[in-house]
Amino acid sequence: MEFISIAIDGPAGSGKSLMAKKVSQFKKYTYLDTGAMYRTFALKAIRAGINTLDEKNLNKLITDNDISVVINEDNIQHMYLADECVDSLIRTNEISKGASDVSKFPEVRLYLVEKQREIAKNHNIVMEGRDIGTYVLPDATFKFFITADPEERAKRRFLQMTEEGKNTTYEEVLKDINYRDSQDSNRDFAPLKEAEDAIIIDTTNLNIEEVFQTLIGHIDGK
Repeated sequence: MEFISIAIDGPAGSGKSLMAKKVSQFKKYTYLDTGAMYRTFALKAIRAGINTLDEKNLNKLITDNDISVVINEDNIQHMYLADECVDSLIRTNEISKGASDVSKFPEVRLYLVEKQREIAKNHNIVMEGRDIGTYVLPDATFKFFITADPEERAKRRFLQMTEEGKNTTYEEVLKDINYRDSQDSNRDFAPLKEAEDAIIIDTTNLNIEEVFQTLIGHIDGK
């Protein structure tokens, strides 16, 4: 059986996570949030007292191999450190920054990418991140690159965090967005960029349903 893989890349706050979830639910495919895996690794580092820019000591954490992905029967992903579900702990600004930091180191990426590719071998999958179409799944069946202006992305992220009761400001969120854009685009190993054969969707002036219908239209060949 040949499995379908859908790669959705884009910068922080572009809406790629939401679209990946909606597409996976609509198509009944497995959804894998790769960003959550890097966030979990960042949390692991912070708990161990390791600076998220300390490549040497970050590489030592890889040998523990205690990060796991559990996808339940409803295709909902849960991240675990050892036996602890950390879903509620990895969505802070500190962890966002840490995830961007650790993701630029080759050994960390190789460690997590192997986990991602293994899952993709055995499932119809929707995967989102920053280098899925260019590096993780270069032979993906469909490749999309979703983007939007930084200010619009910060506005969306700020509203989301406010609704979740997180204490932050628009200025802090925009600063985090710009920091992550710079980190992700300029790293030497597998940087954020659109694949040559990716379909680029600018969502700055599109609502959620318009973006979703655009994606499904391409996937279903409409």
